[in-house]
Amino acid sequence: MKVILSLLLFVLTTSTYGQVIPSENYTDFLSHGYVLLEEIKGDLNKDGLDDRVWIIQGSDEELFIEDEYRGTLNRNPRGILILFQKEQTYEVVLENNTCFPSDSEDGGVYVAPDLYVTVGKGNLSINFSHGRYGSQKFTFRYQNRDFELIGYDQTDRFGPVVAKEISINFMTKKKLERENTFENEEEEVFKETWKNIKVDRLIKLSEIKDFLELDIGAF
Repeated sequence: MKVILSLLLFVLTTSTYGQVIPSENYTDFLSHGYVLLEEIKGDLNKDGLDDRVWIIQGSDEELFIEDEYRGTLNRNPRGILILFQKEQTYEVVLENNTCFPSDSEDGGVYVAPDLYVTVGKGNLSINFSHGRYGSQKFTFRYQNRDFELIGYDQTDRFGPVVAKEISINFMTKKKLERENTFENEEEEVFKETWKNIKVDRLIKLSEIKDFLELDIGAF
């Protein structure tokens, strides 16, 4: 019994990457000082079992503030934890505790984007909605013992109208740009341009410090 308790205390107070624990105790993977905001389920390694994606947030009291209008705000960054389900266990295969900004950032006219994460066809999609300004989608696939960025999609809006779309396939090294010519005010008319891009190495999810600072336009 003492050995089991010691193991759980170790998991709760250190990095959880690579840890394996019985499925009935999988919630013990959450590191001390973090709270679970959302759980997304889906098969990410195509073994027929539902894996778990956790969106987490730190709870450092120094990063809590009192806002005159919104009350107590948690300015701790958010992160992601991914657990692969085995037959009777879960294993943490990715841990990045600070790659998303807090959802209560305040930069004057700046509004923090809405974050939503989905799993489909074995891929992990991390989406940011910027309201009437557009959206971004980062598509990752588990390979080379990490989640690597294989696709990127961006939509820029001019009010309700799409002004420009970008779609990048990092596997084929192709980039599609669709720009609205605004020739007809009643419908969107796009000019399409294909480009070859240079990709020296794929971006790894574990290495991303801040999604909103990624310079995808450099490709």
